[in-house]
Amino acid sequence: MTWEYGLIGLVAGLIIGALVMRFGNKKLREQRSQQYELEKTKAELADYREELTSHFAQSAELLDNMARDYRQLYQHMAKGSNSLLPNLPGEKNPFAYQLTESEADNDQAPVQMPRDYPDSATGLLRGERATHEK
Repeated sequence: MTWEYGLIGLVAGLIIGALVMRFGNKKLREQRSQQYELEKTKAELADYREELTSHFAQSAELLDNMARDYRQLYQHMAKGSNSLLPNLPGEKNPFAYQLTESEADNDQAPVQMPRDYPDSATGLLRGERATHEK
């Protein structure tokens, strides 16, 4: 009778083991598939970041070249303007300002920043206070 219990236990163990392997293996395959997709996505992201870094480095170099060429063009136009139109007043000469060597090398050209407010008071607020004070 003991050998019969052993045989029944062996058959039940084989059946349970087969079921576990069948369903467990499916989850293991899904896990491996997801791990592969994750590694693939990480590699694509690293490639994209490298491409993006390269793109911005090239863009910065092109902008630097453009700025250098612009400064050279401006200096050329300013020299030509001063030599060809020596009697033209400074305010009428669009190239009256000449870049010095240090400004040309260090990008120190003066910049007129636009403002969103006037130089003096417009009186809009004074009118409000006057109506409130009365």
